[in-house]
Amino acid sequence: MKASQSFLATLKEAPSDAEVVSHKLMVRAGLIRKLNAGIYNYLPLGLKVIRKVENIIREEMNRAGAIELLMPMIQPAELWQETGRWEKMGPELLRIKDRHDRDFLIQPTSEEVITDLARNEIRSYKQLPVNFYQIQTKFRDERRPRFGIMRGREFSMKDAYSFDRDTEGLKKSYQTMFDAYTRIFRRMGLKFRAVTADMGLKFRAVTADNGAIGGSGSQEFHVIADTGEDAIVYCPNSDYAANLEAAESVSLIAVRGAATQAITKVATPDQTNCADVAKFLNLPLEQTVKSLLFAADQEEGPAKLFMVLVRGDHELNEIKASKIPGMSESRFASEAEIKQSCNAPAGYLGPVGVSAGVTVIADRTVANMSDFVCGANVAGYHLTGVNWGRDLPEPLVMDLRNAVIGDASPDGKGVVDICRGIEVGHVFQ
Repeated sequence: MKASQSFLATLKEAPSDAEVVSHKLMVRAGLIRKLNAGIYNYLPLGLKVIRKVENIIREEMNRAGAIELLMPMIQPAELWQETGRWEKMGPELLRIKDRHDRDFLIQPTSEEVITDLARNEIRSYKQLPVNFYQIQTKFRDERRPRFGIMRGREFSMKDAYSFDRDTEGLKKSYQTMFDAYTRIFRRMGLKFRAVTADMGLKFRAVTADNGAIGGSGSQEFHVIADTGEDAIVYCPNSDYAANLEAAESVSLIAVRGAATQAITKVATPDQTNCADVAKFLNLPLEQTVKSLLFAADQEEGPAKLFMVLVRGDHELNEIKASKIPGMSESRFASEAEIKQSCNAPAGYLGPVGVSAGVTVIADRTVANMSDFVCGANVAGYHLTGVNWGRDLPEPLVMDLRNAVIGDASPDGKGVVDICRGIEVGHVFQ
């Protein structure tokens, strides 16, 4: 086609709301134009790029034995109510009503529809395994769409769904999809696990938390980029990689030291967080412990209370905490619950002398600490020189914190680093 017959809507300047380089270049090159927040027109040149990407995906999915179909964008509420996701997905799910006041939604994904199709059409195990895929428009009502099409509300997605006879078949299908994704990204010029920028875009396969649609195993593919929204924990010396939510945190203290201090109650007026307490007492932040009280409502009777402990310089990983038995549907304890169990305001809570009805769970690093500082369960006071076994019972121990740069790699092959990544693929079972 001649240039005179083409529609090339280029711009000299990028729009003021374009924050990242990719968004600026796509607008200036005439690939996309914004219609509304998170919703874009794809101009002819942008559509050509999409079609080339789709062709690569189709070729590799077909090569992997997957069968293409197309499911509707508009889906009935009944299927989503059956799985419980009608309520669980919250405001990201765009719910609509037809003229007969019946509930529908614009699909963010299609597990419900493909499962309904399979249960009605697959009549014998002899028809298995089968893997269906589609390339279809999706919609998720993101709270804060940004970075152009990187975090849009309307987007195009390839989603595939395998049905297998048994667990072994499921594992085989999982690996087939993993291999297909690897080929797709390599064909697109993404360098698998490359670590230097001059090798082009880099991507890593990382272990992931399954979220609302996963099962027992999950891996994501991320393009490594400073503009990525996901934190990727990886070991430069090995293949270990996981997103921050799923990354295992190894204890920073291999062996608990012996107690060298007596437990002491000290006044800490108006010091309600670990950083302030450490500064006030002229102690390293790493010597403090933060105590977080959670409540899990019960069908009958009062809520069950959990005190979760992490080191003062660490952040609680809420996904890990939700896996504590009984805490999957927990919330932060109310002021009344805090006062009843600890008799102190938030900011002065601690595990010493806490009510017998409170389950205390310590992060691995906290469990190996000695002579640490924590709240005294008295307003305006903290305890110093606290030691497990002597001053309070040994806690339940779990991995509860976010990994940090310099942590030992879980595979024992060095220490981890953290980079940013853009998720471009996800396989789970």
